[in-house]
Amino acid sequence: QVQLVESGGGLVQAGGSLRLSCAASGGAFSSYAMGWFRQAPGKGREFIAAITWSGGIIYYADSMKGRFTISRDNAKNTGYLQMNDLKPEDTAVYYCAAGQRIATIATDFGSWGQGTQVTVSS
Repeated sequence: QVQLVESGGGLVQAGGSLRLSCAASGGAFSSYAMGWFRQAPGKGREFIAAITWSGGIIYYADSMKGRFTISRDNAKNTGYLQMNDLKPEDTAVYYCAAGQRIATIATDFGSWGQGTQVTVSS
């Protein structure tokens, strides 16, 4: 099973940008679909975006379209989430996940990273 490690989180002012990375090891990353989710304090895990192993199909949550962009580089075993025009309500722990097929539901992904904190100040 693939192991995932997120990085790139931090503190940013409203309107700023961050790029999260998800480094994979221990498995054939290029054969997995990948997703990004987030969880704010007191809330459930929220779907952001997902991408097939080839990058040919991408799903976004409606509320994330236009500001967030998912991508992957299979040669580097790394996935990315570019986040622009960040808002205080984007503050959450962000997780990447890998699964056998592209999905929008957290339980459809079998491997998860430990998460990276993103804090957006107003």
